[in-house]
Amino acid sequence: MVDDWLSSALADYNQVSFDKRDSYSALIQMPGKLLVELLSWCFQSLPDEILVGMDVDPQRQVIPEVSELFLGAESRADMFAGQGYTIGEAKVVNRGNSMTVHHLPEEWTDEIFGADRGPRGGRFTHWLHTHPNCPAIPSSADAAAAQWTEGVDMILGVEFSPEWGAPWVEGVEGERRMVAGTKRSEPEQGGSWFRRRMARGNRPVLGKAVTGHSIHGIELIAFHRTGVGINVIFVDDDDLPYGWPFTTE
Repeated sequence: MVDDWLSSALADYNQVSFDKRDSYSALIQMPGKLLVELLSWCFQSLPDEILVGMDVDPQRQVIPEVSELFLGAESRADMFAGQGYTIGEAKVVNRGNSMTVHHLPEEWTDEIFGADRGPRGGRFTHWLHTHPNCPAIPSSADAAAAQWTEGVDMILGVEFSPEWGAPWVEGVEGERRMVAGTKRSEPEQGGSWFRRRMARGNRPVLGKAVTGHSIHGIELIAFHRTGVGINVIFVDDDDLPYGWPFTTE
């Protein structure tokens, strides 16, 4: 179930996706219910990262009216595997730190998922991994791992406190897309350690994770192995974007 506050946040996210549609080469649809599941897995694992494998639902194609509205001037067809379908299945594949959580060799995971995924085993179309206390912006390791992805890679960034053991990563450049919360205003460099930590600790709290951490911000992006961004659209059970209908000015 998608709570009212999150439905409103997803509608706002979709509005930005619509407004910035010309900046993306393709789109991908994610059910709001799936995001709820991903957030649950993420919160249960803090402060660790998780890697999630995802596949599309062949019964859920992007509605032509949605595709026409959200595809921009630079859109490309047949850019990646699963394009034109909504994400369906998702499974946690790995958990650990940033050095160990990236894609695993298929032969390591085939037997794990073989019973319920058949011959596909550990081979997923799309991948998502979390960035605990780090913006959802690809690192060089993320870009390298994406070269093996047939679909797209996604990053779910979560800001939380207390941050001991996983301090907020500052100075990461790139396009950030907030799902909920606000972008933090970084304290001026050169101030005392205490003042910088107090500035970070005064952010609104979205909720509490089962680990006891306070959640301050959630962001999500998708990108193709070529480095271009993919426009994420959050949809309901009827494959209609939250906040639908959107109209052009």
